[in-house]
Amino acid sequence: MTTPFAPALVEAGLSSDHAQHWWQQFNDADTPQQLLALWREWTAFARDQGLGHAAHDVLFSALQGRWPEAAGPFPVWQPQDADLEQAHITRHQRRLGLPDYAAFHRWSTENRTAFWGDMVADLGVQWQQPPSAVLAPNSQADAPNWFPDARLNIAESCFQADADAAAIVFQRAGDDKLSHWTTAELQRLSFRIANSLRAAGFAPGDALAINMAMTPESVAIYLGIVCAGCVVVSIADSFSAGEVATRLRISNAKGIFTTDVNPRGTRLMPMYEKVKDAGAPTAIVLPATAQPVDAGSLRAGDLSWDNFLSDNDQFVPEACTVYAHANILFSSGTTGDPKAIPWSQLTPLKCGVDGMLHHDIHAGDVVCWPTNLGWMMGPWLIFASLLNRATIALYCDAPTSPGFCRFVEQAGVTMLGVIPSIVKAWRQANALDGCDWTGIKTFSSTGECSNIDDMFFLMAAADFKPVIEYCGGTEIGGGYLTGTRVQAASPATFSTPALGLDLVLLDEDDQAGDVGEVFLKPPSIGLSQSLLNKDHHAVYYAGTPKGPNGETLRRHGDQLQRLAGGYYRALGRADDTMNLGGIKVSSAEIERTLNSIDGVNETAAVAVSPTGGGPSMLVIFAVLSESLDHDSLQTAMQKAIRAKLNPLFKISALRVVNSLPRTASGKVMRRMLRAGFSPGR
Repeated sequence: MTTPFAPALVEAGLSSDHAQHWWQQFNDADTPQQLLALWREWTAFARDQGLGHAAHDVLFSALQGRWPEAAGPFPVWQPQDADLEQAHITRHQRRLGLPDYAAFHRWSTENRTAFWGDMVADLGVQWQQPPSAVLAPNSQADAPNWFPDARLNIAESCFQADADAAAIVFQRAGDDKLSHWTTAELQRLSFRIANSLRAAGFAPGDALAINMAMTPESVAIYLGIVCAGCVVVSIADSFSAGEVATRLRISNAKGIFTTDVNPRGTRLMPMYEKVKDAGAPTAIVLPATAQPVDAGSLRAGDLSWDNFLSDNDQFVPEACTVYAHANILFSSGTTGDPKAIPWSQLTPLKCGVDGMLHHDIHAGDVVCWPTNLGWMMGPWLIFASLLNRATIALYCDAPTSPGFCRFVEQAGVTMLGVIPSIVKAWRQANALDGCDWTGIKTFSSTGECSNIDDMFFLMAAADFKPVIEYCGGTEIGGGYLTGTRVQAASPATFSTPALGLDLVLLDEDDQAGDVGEVFLKPPSIGLSQSLLNKDHHAVYYAGTPKGPNGETLRRHGDQLQRLAGGYYRALGRADDTMNLGGIKVSSAEIERTLNSIDGVNETAAVAVSPTGGGPSMLVIFAVLSESLDHDSLQTAMQKAIRAKLNPLFKISALRVVNSLPRTASGKVMRRMLRAGFSPGR
């Protein structure tokens, strides 16, 4: 018998009578259908009563314990008739005469030419010269020839919404009011930038870096560079001068856009000085505050924004082949040169299709994802929004603040993307207090493994809307594993491989199973076909096993677990897998266990080889939300691991740190922690 939770409900704000009622209702629910009906009744009741997260959490925990394991994780959100009717996926299923989502996914992988042809047509992509086919005959899975003979400029397809529709809604740092740019205004500025590039002597094919925060101007600069037939080099605004210099060298950038400073709260972070220290080529410098850039303070050959920008807003976007580079992005390397991954004119189509199908973005939606052009989600936000005729929402300051949470409400955001660590920060700081997020239709989460408690908190913040877990990579142009708004959603789990793609999980003996390393089944639009500074075939295809039916497989490097009910859970990167006491375990599994301990903000688990060899040592790096006794905390962590994972996993050392090192995309750099560990400290 489940422990009565009525006292916990009283503590969370219910009357004794109401608490006893829900305990009795729970006790009377025997079947999965009855448990789901109970949850629907509870959410309606809790909405009417104005109950908060604590009360939801009590019942959710009880339902998780009662829910049959064979059915998979408990589905907190289930699509209703209105959700199904509105969904793009439903429209396509009906058009094809397919009975359900499973049939649609199967059709998308068995008929990839038809799938991608249909979806690209649905986006209304503007061809300057139409293709002779969707996929050239005799294309190889690892080297497909998509849309042969076609010419286009993908930026041209980003201005198809009504001219007076909002393309960007934004709030400047230190400003409380919202501003808007229409589609026409964004197009005019993008065309002015393209003309300015030509006037400054840049030619089609030249690489131009963007090293600035995600602002309306940076979106226009991105689109203007692409319109001119040039190539964007994505560099995160947080990178050091040395990291900027490395990326400029690898990409052979001919110029760089930056700002004089970067406002963050009350601080002004130097940007132009950093660009100078990086030895950058010609810099175009924008003012980040009301104070204009003093052209006299710039290096010889550098241009202030006012002196660079042309008044000519008429431009014909440069026609390109589909494989012409549009963007160069970089992997999150911690040693040596980062991997340079070109996005072609074709790659943004993957962003647009994932946005349409998996995030169900419609014309007029408002899409917000706190990100940066140095991470793939920056370009993804531009293309997933604008190709679907939606509005981009930009908050030009730190996204962990209550100010950002108020912006989401005031901007009318309908789809909000996150990384899990941001959600944890909101939760711990009570940043959502007083905010009404019920206008949000969909959340999405990417960048790192999610925590069930945090994702449940996020769903509850918008009256229980789904979180589309979204796992992919820069070299995919989007996701390979995700969710939909036509399937049930459970916190921190995925419900489907991406449409148009499939995968297989292989163990260390290359046998297919329910836990293993991810290998993708190409071809798919979005999958990279070249690298600037590495052998693409060696990185992704050399030495990979064949699929269960003899298919060519593409290496990706993530570890997944397939759950009952068709769900998946991410276990981190394959290179984050540890061998402890002869047993393999993912860092994410250990971290998920330790992050539930009171007073622990977040953790990183790494395996360190002892000097002189021997079994790996488990080392935990912990960021705390309150002061805790070191030895008592290590004991509590060891007990949690023993109880929830395996008693053979012994913590060799615990290091309390102020923060964890992260890449520009927010991923924890475990290699850096491993390399910096010293047993004596």
